[in-house]
Amino acid sequence: MNRVELVCPAGSLPALKSAVDNGADAVYIGFRDGTNARNFPGLNFDEAEARAAIRYAHDRQARVFLALNTFPRPSQWEKWRRAVDQAAALNVDAMIMADAGLMAYAAKTYPYLRLHLSVQGSATSHEAIAFYAKRFGIKRVVLPRVLSLAQVRQVIRRTEVEVEVFGFGSLCIMVEGRCALSSYVTGASPNSNGVCSPAKAVRWEETATGRQSRLNDVLIDVYATGEKAGYPTLCKGRFAVGGNIFYALEEPTSLNVLEILPQLIRAGVVAIKVEGRQRSPAYVAQVTRVLRAALDACLKDPEHFVPAREWIAQLDKVAEGRCHTLGAYHRSWQ
Repeated sequence: MNRVELVCPAGSLPALKSAVDNGADAVYIGFRDGTNARNFPGLNFDEAEARAAIRYAHDRQARVFLALNTFPRPSQWEKWRRAVDQAAALNVDAMIMADAGLMAYAAKTYPYLRLHLSVQGSATSHEAIAFYAKRFGIKRVVLPRVLSLAQVRQVIRRTEVEVEVFGFGSLCIMVEGRCALSSYVTGASPNSNGVCSPAKAVRWEETATGRQSRLNDVLIDVYATGEKAGYPTLCKGRFAVGGNIFYALEEPTSLNVLEILPQLIRAGVVAIKVEGRQRSPAYVAQVTRVLRAALDACLKDPEHFVPAREWIAQLDKVAEGRCHTLGAYHRSWQ
């Protein structure tokens, strides 16, 4: 079986070092602005930090991808275009992109620069992937987390473009690259502003009934004493519906593909991606270490691969809701 690349998140230089030091083959970073979909205060890289990060990774034979995966409005074009120029000047190993206009600019101006189609591009068919490959020369596609394992196999069979899939991390119930839910409450969507639930809109309040989380004036959740509180997003809030209070849209949980690693590798995926540039260096270290061990064991003996219990336990500790799912991969009807 061919070696599969482990691609890990790096929202900061310490997180990047944690990923590289624990076995990541590649890391993905973003600039410190809305050109990437994790635009939170305290995250991401300015030019000097990006240069140091790339040097650290390259010295240890790891690659660095730059996420430039949001959609600029016409008034923002120059800022996004400069981000492409900056990435090219830094000699990143690839740019992860979603906007067709930006891809056209990158392909024309820097034809030697490797382009990956972001999950935000929402390409779920071989026809869509073929369009991006023909028009912009993309070399890899990150598949959205809405496809079953059978559908992933079908896409890989019918495309020559490399296929990368998510292996661990937060799920999204929306059509990736099309979500505008948070904009109804905060005025900002991840597609254009690079952040779902921007920090300036988040409110925490201690009350007699428990800790409350809000986005502006909208109550997202109430937590009992000692209950773990998650970062407030509309899609993962608890709401009163029909007299019942529950996770009306999506219950917090994390994708974990350890049990189907052999099937994914046999299908022909070239990379397993970890979500979580907004997470801590400790999270990055733990997830990278576990997935490195699991991938190595699977590639060594795929016929007898069984995920170790301690791997599952370690990943569940850092999973949303402290539990995991196969998400759409297990849907036999798709």
